[in-house]
Amino acid sequence: QVQLVESGGGSVQPGGSLKLSCVQSGIMSANYAMGWYRQVPGKQREFVARIKPDDTTTYAASVRGRFTISTNTARNTWYLQMNDVNPEDTAVYFCQRFNVWGQGTQVTVSS
Repeated sequence: QVQLVESGGGSVQPGGSLKLSCVQSGIMSANYAMGWYRQVPGKQREFVARIKPDDTTTYAASVRGRFTISTNTARNTWYLQMNDVNPEDTAVYFCQRFNVWGQGTQVTVSS
């Protein structure tokens, strides 16, 4: 059974940086993209970033140029480097691959 576990969340000041990690346990086809989503209370979960098997990346407009998604060589861990964060980035961040989701990690941006 595949499980995803996020880490790296926390509190950061506006303009600061944070790096999230997602570790996959269990085997899943390498053909599936790896993604990050986020959700704030009362709102739908929204797409943040995705990296495909060919390393093509896609970003939500709200984070493009500030966030970077990457993966390790084994493609069982992926990251979200968050730079120049702002209060609107406050959310629970989830990693996802195919139909598997992590439990989420809280990111809070405030001064």
